[in-house]
Amino acid sequence: MSDKSTIFYRGNTAVSVDFSAEEISSDGAIVLLEKIEREHKLLRYYSSYIPDHRHPLLITHTIEKLLKQRVYMLMQGYQDANDVFHLQHDPLYKDILEGDLASQPTLSRFENSLDKHSIFELCYAWIDRYVSSLKGRKHIIIDIDATDDATYGKQQLSMFNGFYGQFMYNELFFHDGDTGQIIVPVLRPGNSHSNKWYVSILQRIVAKIYEAYPQISITIRADSGFSCPAFYLLADTYNLKYAIGLSSNAILKTKTARVEKAIKHLYLNQGKKHQHFIAYTYGAKSWHKHQQCYCKVESTGKGLNLRHFVSNIENQQAREIYFDFYVKRGEASENRIKEVKNMCFSDRLSNHGFWANFFRLFLSSLAYEMFLLLKAKIKKTTYKKAQTWQVSSIRTYLLKIGATIKTTKRRIYYSLSKAFIYKDLFRELITQ
Repeated sequence: MSDKSTIFYRGNTAVSVDFSAEEISSDGAIVLLEKIEREHKLLRYYSSYIPDHRHPLLITHTIEKLLKQRVYMLMQGYQDANDVFHLQHDPLYKDILEGDLASQPTLSRFENSLDKHSIFELCYAWIDRYVSSLKGRKHIIIDIDATDDATYGKQQLSMFNGFYGQFMYNELFFHDGDTGQIIVPVLRPGNSHSNKWYVSILQRIVAKIYEAYPQISITIRADSGFSCPAFYLLADTYNLKYAIGLSSNAILKTKTARVEKAIKHLYLNQGKKHQHFIAYTYGAKSWHKHQQCYCKVESTGKGLNLRHFVSNIENQQAREIYFDFYVKRGEASENRIKEVKNMCFSDRLSNHGFWANFFRLFLSSLAYEMFLLLKAKIKKTTYKKAQTWQVSSIRTYLLKIGATIKTTKRRIYYSLSKAFIYKDLFRELITQ
């Protein structure tokens, strides 16, 4: 007679399943996240800028604990507040957060508790923290880029964007081109053009940087969506260097027509791809002065590929500016935005209120910043392969570890799986 827990037979061997084991967490690396937070106090810093209007006698979870819970959940792959249902009995989360987890309604109220003023204060605090990290730097690159975030309900300021062909929010990011740090994340209405608000935000960033470090050099990288009169005026005012894309128009076509014809002729006669750069000056009527512009004209099997860009970088050829600097924006900015969006879930802006969704963007960005701190620790280890991991690989290979916890009066014991393949890497990280 078979046992009730037997689910099938493997030959003559019965395979049984029950739920009698001690409490095991699949998120054993959360203790590593706590260590990083204790070292850098990132979440503590931002929690001090989040107002708490609750009655003191009715508070169970502090703002700091709510922020930690939400960010740790995002880092471990739990996208929404209602995912707390799956974690409410997790022994490691309860230990790290020093008590029961906040419920989904509590987290939702937390996300909806910030108004416009509070969000702006968080933006300013974000910029200030970035500026404070620049000590010792002589030059920085600021990458500016935006991404779409599709919406599916009647959310505030969710609007149709003709370029993307959908109802959406528009996320705007300012990144440090060298370190990957988010200088500040911004949520905009769905119908926003790429250049909406960005010049005024950039001005605040630049002014703050120069106030703290007057001798620092700043270079701006962005695609053609951010080419506008206000930017060029700002660049001249603050002596900024830049390489920024430029959309083609009838005037620019006349400047490249002769080269286009020659490149096309070479391709047709020789059957080989050709690439040529030309330089020219151009100034739209709305610009305060003419700018130095360039164009890459390239023949391909499918026709000609043209890329116009504007740059005031001196002592470099157009080819150098384009390949050694401008095109690296894709790796430096676009790939980082993908990590925030797809791996830290900034595309999950499902609250009704616009400012609540702005705060959700902050939460995802904070998760990304925590991952950057973890990446920095990984780079100090002997594991070369791990140093190339992106967020998804770090989560899969490092953060999702089976673990148990035992607490005594004087010590808390975390026991991780013996089968964990990267236990030596983890040991290096936790002991740094």
